[in-house]
Amino acid sequence: MSYSAAVITVSDRGYQGVRPDASGPALCRLLEASGYRVLYTALVPDETALIQKELLHCCDTLHAALVLTTGGTGFSPRDITPEATLAVVERPTPGIPEAMRAESMRITPRGCLSRSAAGIRGRSLIVNLPGSPKAAQENLLAVLDPISHGLDMLRSDGSANCAEEHL
Repeated sequence: MSYSAAVITVSDRGYQGVRPDASGPALCRLLEASGYRVLYTALVPDETALIQKELLHCCDTLHAALVLTTGGTGFSPRDITPEATLAVVERPTPGIPEAMRAESMRITPRGCLSRSAAGIRGRSLIVNLPGSPKAAQENLLAVLDPISHGLDMLRSDGSANCAEEHL
């Protein structure tokens, strides 16, 4: 099944025009190649209110099935994307960022430094990804298949046949 998606890039430098946004477009290409319909993109600075406004727009107005953020998940004092995300989600989904960090650790020991969060708001799934295009794509690829099943469950009227064997 094809689902809708939105991609929000969180970057002070990108927003100011100092650095081009490479992560957002890379994620859009990856999503489209995986069968998603990217219906919205945005670029915002590392400001809690602006991040939350975009997340609420994507979930509550656009009703995107999958909302990805890229950027703002590190240790910098301005990296507040996980906090902004957790303030708007209704149900956290900690297994998604745990799986992304585990996969990242296979590539670099610095993978453990990601503070990515994920959660459900209404019938939308929000997932935070790192700001680098390479890391954002690697993290998304690590969870894209299970996310598809999660969206099947989230978007169904009852059960998405969770007992069915998956090979």
